[in-house]
Amino acid sequence: MERISETDLILNNDGSIYHLNLLPEDISDTIILVGDQDRVPRVSRFFDQIELKKGKREFITHTGSIGSKRLSVISTGIGTDNIDIVLNELDALVNIDLNTRTIHPQLRSLNIIRIGTSGALQPNIPIDSLLISSGAFGLDALMHFYEHELSDSDEKLLKEFQETLISRFDLKSYYASAGKKLLKQFEHIASHGITFTAPGFYSPQGRQVRAKSSTPNLLPMLSSFKSSSGSSITNLEMETAGIYGLAACLGHQALSFNVILANRSTNQFSNDPLNVMDHFIELILKAIVKT
Repeated sequence: MERISETDLILNNDGSIYHLNLLPEDISDTIILVGDQDRVPRVSRFFDQIELKKGKREFITHTGSIGSKRLSVISTGIGTDNIDIVLNELDALVNIDLNTRTIHPQLRSLNIIRIGTSGALQPNIPIDSLLISSGAFGLDALMHFYEHELSDSDEKLLKEFQETLISRFDLKSYYASAGKKLLKQFEHIASHGITFTAPGFYSPQGRQVRAKSSTPNLLPMLSSFKSSSGSSITNLEMETAGIYGLAACLGHQALSFNVILANRSTNQFSNDPLNVMDHFIELILKAIVKT
């Protein structure tokens, strides 16, 4: 079996994976991803017990349990460049023998659940609500570096979006869907929508501060897009498309929960973002434990 080199898969002196600083036994099969390091303890405080706390750079991990359900919560930081690190290293922990540097003959599939913040694009989506990403368009470059397959319907949706996009901007997109199993398990919790994953927070999300934007009409284009099947883009954030695309490449299930703290159409922002986030963290954890 082919051995993975020391420069392709970097380990720390204690045998842990390079960036996450974790060993295979440190994580559960259910992984909750959050962007903010400070959100890790806001999730793990709902655990009945915490067995492990580790961290390196922006990647903080708490593993524990609620009842008999073992859970890990990991902070990714912001953006799909960090998602590339986190998902590849999580996959290595469960599917590669770190001692021999060879792939396990039997592969494991993780359940990867993002709990993050997002801005709504449609005026009828209220702030302080929850939205599930059924799929996501990515305007970052991550999935252009990986081979990934789409269903015929997803290919059609991407083609329609790409044609709309390139008719106005010199930009290339990709599309990735939620894990079908997880979407079915949690579909009752919140409404679904198509998410737009941006490669930045300011101009890539239609904000104008001081640096002049080269895509001043990006937001209106995104909010007005409608596919031939009637699908529209509901919200925007910075990680979901990368999570979905890379999870699919690696054989994992992924689902992204978006806590809507802003509405870009109505220019409203939540008055109580921390408590709103805590409410939905608790709701999602209860749903995870029931599955």
